[in-house]
Amino acid sequence: MLITFEGIDGSGKSTQAHLLIERLRQSGRVPLLVREPGGTEVSERIRSILLEPGLHIVPFAEMLLFSAARAQLVAEVIQPAIANGQIVICDRFYDSTTAYQGGGRGVENPEWIRSFNNRVTGGLVPDRTYYFDISPEVAYDRRHQRNTATTAGEDRLESAGIAFYERVRKAYLDLNRAEPDRILVLDGSESIESLHQKVWDDVSDLLKEEGGTLP
Repeated sequence: MLITFEGIDGSGKSTQAHLLIERLRQSGRVPLLVREPGGTEVSERIRSILLEPGLHIVPFAEMLLFSAARAQLVAEVIQPAIANGQIVICDRFYDSTTAYQGGGRGVENPEWIRSFNNRVTGGLVPDRTYYFDISPEVAYDRRHQRNTATTAGEDRLESAGIAFYERVRKAYLDLNRAEPDRILVLDGSESIESLHQKVWDDVSDLLKEEGGTLP
């Protein structure tokens, strides 16, 4: 099973992905958590390029770099884990390309990107995608507080601006309208505990449908 977490930077998706991993471990399962871009030596090197502040990368090249990292991750890590019966939790997957490079950068139309994403992942589609929806303004405030607390500056994508994130958010919501059975939209302004419980309840239902059980 492949479960992905999506949202604009600062939406809380990574926190929820980690909470789900811990809950699954407590239930006796051995899930795998990966992130995009990253998860392999090649993918982590690409990540460092993509997030480097001040580095100019043209939009189409940006999309290709993200996709190259994803192709490596799918082939080297995700597919083998799924074949081994593991639940794989992925912090971002190909919906990020549709939203960020398609919606945010305007690289290509959704249909072209959908076909491209399919080639990149070898047809792998998440069993469930959780999208945490918040306004770009709230997300910016969260990122600012986080970066101030950790003395970290904004990476190349985080510094893109409010208008960019408005386009990204719209693209995510368009994706939900196109695939409501796969993508579950959650209100990112709710409490961490409330969101985690909603994710956990839904994952429990998915596992029951597959014949699995949770304590």
